[in-house]
Amino acid sequence: MDKSNVNAPVQHRLPVRKLFAASVGNALEWFDWTIYATFSIYFASAFFPGELAQINTFATYALAFFFRPLGGMLIGRFADVRGRKPAMIFTIVLMAGGSIVIGILPTFEQVGWFAPLMLLFARVAQGLSLGGEVSNASAYLGEIAPPRRRGRFSSFFYISTGSAVLLASLLGFVLARTMDEAQLESWGWRIPFLLGGVLGIIGLWLRSSLEETEHFKDNKGAARRVHRPLLTTLRAHPKAVGQLVGFTMLSTLCYYTFFSALTPFAVNTRGADDVDVFLALSIATALFVALQYPMGVLSDRFGRKPQLLVWSAATAILIVPLSTLVRPGLGGLLVVFCVGLGLYTAMTSIAPAIMSELFPTALRGLGIGAWYNLTVAVFGGTAPLVITALSDAGASTLFFWYVAAGAAVAFLVILRLPETSHSELR
Repeated sequence: MDKSNVNAPVQHRLPVRKLFAASVGNALEWFDWTIYATFSIYFASAFFPGELAQINTFATYALAFFFRPLGGMLIGRFADVRGRKPAMIFTIVLMAGGSIVIGILPTFEQVGWFAPLMLLFARVAQGLSLGGEVSNASAYLGEIAPPRRRGRFSSFFYISTGSAVLLASLLGFVLARTMDEAQLESWGWRIPFLLGGVLGIIGLWLRSSLEETEHFKDNKGAARRVHRPLLTTLRAHPKAVGQLVGFTMLSTLCYYTFFSALTPFAVNTRGADDVDVFLALSIATALFVALQYPMGVLSDRFGRKPQLLVWSAATAILIVPLSTLVRPGLGGLLVVFCVGLGLYTAMTSIAPAIMSELFPTALRGLGIGAWYNLTVAVFGGTAPLVITALSDAGASTLFFWYVAAGAAVAFLVILRLPETSHSELR
């Protein structure tokens, strides 16, 4: 026996298949939500008549967000008492079903107001689904990770999400290059939604092989004994709730600014070419995906808090100057998307780790699900609507000052955030 290797450290191997299986549902969720915002410039008139078609389409988008907190509470509580795995299977089925329904819906011209009503119902189902998905996938990744590698494990959440958004962006680029506007408005916009249904079947197959987390098994009894769990998160963990709301506010503003709101804003308000916008977003999204794992590694080594402070401070300082580069021409658009999304990886790479470390296992699904999704509904779901309304009023720059103010608030909240890297989950 070679005694020289007895005390050698055991090399940890990432359970890549398990990490992607846990993350694939979130990828599908964001693929569906991104294609809705991205392709809205083509299908808005199919469901809503008149000059307010785009506004009404974004209003439907925003309204669905307000069902996310309900989904977060109901499905989050279900996950706390029944298991992470069944909750994640339910959310992926609900999201894929909503995507297929949108892909086959008749238009307003064919069935009148039944069309936008069914669009709203499909979006509500997806809102409920996404509300439960983010919290439970985050909890699952946090619970299966070793304490000193939780950042690495967490990074897969947005590796899969960014890959799905990249697919949505590339799909937009390809369809914009291969179809004319009339074809896209007639039937081309349906392709991404039907593809979302296919991706859902793949995700369901992957998730069926997952095992339940040991943290859930050890704490399910405690979770079932909690009465009024939502009120308990406020009474027992008010600081955690406030911190979650503080940094999620900026996170969701960043996400929906760069992945959703800027595309129609650049094309409709600033006169940018849609092909240039899709190409710039695709390149920046590839960078976004590539930076997730390295940033997760950095957080495991140097802590969560420094990354979050750099992200929030830089966003507060740079977002308004970056907005002046949203104009015709690929170069400026590349700078906007690459800088914005590059900074954002400091947060996304460790989001599941940070959120999982805030709440105990018995309240983790509900605690994240309720307060994260309420914040996203208020600030993220309204972002495309706000930027469109301000642009129509000739005050588009105010939106970017709004994001800068959110970044300043987040910076102050993060200053009081305890360092939780390497800590054991409660």
